Amino acid sequence: MRVGVLALQGAVAEHIRSIENAGAEGIAVKHAEQLDELDGLIIPGGESTTIGKLMRKYDFLDAIRSFSNQGKPVFGTCAGLIVMAKEIENGEEAHLGLMDIKVSRNAFGRQRESFETDLDIRGLEEPVRAVFIRAPLITAVGNNVEVLSTYNNEIVTAREGHLLVSSFHPELTDDYSLHAYFLEMIKTNQAALK
Repeated sequence: MRVGVLALQGAVAEHIRSIENAGAEGIAVKHAEQLDELDGLIIPGGESTTIGKLMRKYDFLDAIRSFSNQGKPVFGTCAGLIVMAKEIENGEEAHLGLMDIKVSRNAFGRQRESFETDLDIRGLEEPVRAVFIRAPLITAVGNNVEVLSTYNNEIVTAREGHLLVSSFHPELTDDYSLHAYFLEMIKTNQAALK
């Protein structure tokens, strides 16, 4: 199984390490053509406006939409969640518009308000150590979106079919259970395509 990490910005090496700890091959994706060789894609954190600009500059928008339209799983963390959302509060233009969610950027405040906590996530047996850094929040979800976890009654992890998002950075700890969950999504998708 080959899982790409969009390598425009963010904790690419950390995501690759987590993917490999969970049992798949992790690949840094720098060119849109690389998507053809992948079974799943992670869009990491960083700064959503910058990632959006770089995706447009390097022709990733249509390529990732096409990847997703084939039913291949996509996982967005922190800014990756924002980039995947159909609607962004405060008037920012949507980027990929893949997932039927509305998001609020920097909802948890600035860098100094960053924190860690243990989160219960539906589908996982043990709580996940979640690192929130200038994290976004999901403020509304469509009918087909499953809420997987909340923090203080706010949505921080969600899934819509082959799409997965988290407000936090699962790659910044030694806990790779959410990456393992994503790999299971990929296996399910591969089985369905056979």
